[in-house]
Amino acid sequence: MKKRYIRHASELVTCKGKAPKHGKEMSDIGLIYDGAVIIHDDKIIAVGTTEELDKQVNSEEYEVIDAAGKTVMPGFVDSHTHFIFGGYRADEFSWRLKGDSYMSIMERGGGINATVVPTREASEEELMEAGKERLNRMLEFGVTTVEGKSGYGMDCETELKMLRAMKKLNETHPVDIVSTFLGPHSVLPQWKGKEREFLDEQLNHVMPKVKEENLAEFADIFTEKNVFTVEDSEYYMTKAKEMGFKLKIHADEIYQLGGSELAARVGAVSADHLLKASDEGIRQMRDAGVISTILPLTAFGLKEEYAPARKMIDEGCAVALASDLNPGSCFSNSIPLMVALGCIYMNMSIEEVITALTINGAAAVDRADKVGSIEPGKAADIIFLKFPSIHFMPYHTAINLVETVIKNGDTVYHKEW
Repeated sequence: MKKRYIRHASELVTCKGKAPKHGKEMSDIGLIYDGAVIIHDDKIIAVGTTEELDKQVNSEEYEVIDAAGKTVMPGFVDSHTHFIFGGYRADEFSWRLKGDSYMSIMERGGGINATVVPTREASEEELMEAGKERLNRMLEFGVTTVEGKSGYGMDCETELKMLRAMKKLNETHPVDIVSTFLGPHSVLPQWKGKEREFLDEQLNHVMPKVKEENLAEFADIFTEKNVFTVEDSEYYMTKAKEMGFKLKIHADEIYQLGGSELAARVGAVSADHLLKASDEGIRQMRDAGVISTILPLTAFGLKEEYAPARKMIDEGCAVALASDLNPGSCFSNSIPLMVALGCIYMNMSIEEVITALTINGAAAVDRADKVGSIEPGKAADIIFLKFPSIHFMPYHTAINLVETVIKNGDTVYHKEW
């Protein structure tokens, strides 16, 4: 048995719990000063102060890790990404800087559909190689669990290829990957006006194969003006749930269509984006236990107003933060920038931001019982920050402070400053 003992953490952030934290609970991150953690193999065995745990440890039997002057906290969970794709869309970013809107670019053939051809043309090996490099960057930011979506093929062959690439990466890369089927990510020109037929094609021909190969745990859909209506989305989500998929939804990003209310109605695990969520939608998500996943890097890149995180938390929602890494609207997975945006522009406290990136992110991928906190029985997914306090996270603005990443009890990343 491999035994490791972390001691003398200046601040140990536990985020203790096996369920999402709602509203005011998000401010409770279970901080322990001069904290310590005992790890056996891949699991956390004990958590407490150094004084308490020193009494339980024979130092000759343990690898002792000195965390003096460091902040120690759970590995981050990035619960919404599109990290498997082919090609890039840097030109579109420049178009937006000149004033073109995301929807106008999409309507003239750009946007999501512009990534379809290079993703279809890429081999599974090429997608895996690019995905591995992106996972390496995530690890450097302290991400130990990530959600990844398909959705850049919108045909059977490519959707399966993307999901197979993620499955193989999950088996070989330290970062755990939770896969989501997002066949209805956009409407290709040949399916315009025939959206319900396209959904039936996905439901009847693609998704059974996804299930057969155990390639995805979740099903997702982009509910938006000129994409999929609330009615079509409800039809798809109801059928997907019957097939055994857990549900996610891209909701109320650009227009207020009622996606938040739909998420509550069908029992989605999370509703994501939510820039235009209505007050009623926020209340319904709270009451239904839907995780409100907000993606501030996307709003930042699109120069849109941020999702109303403060209102959601004050209303008692469980809020998660995620990157939305993708080749178009948000080619970034910067956790430090997300922290800055959450604290400075969305009026979240650093404690709420940490909760949103750990235990609530874990809940958004239905992993709150396994990861997202530092407590006995959970996976030993732990990160060390260079500085002694969580308050350096927004203060040292948009700078990566992650020094060491432990995944399942093993050190998988370390930075020498």
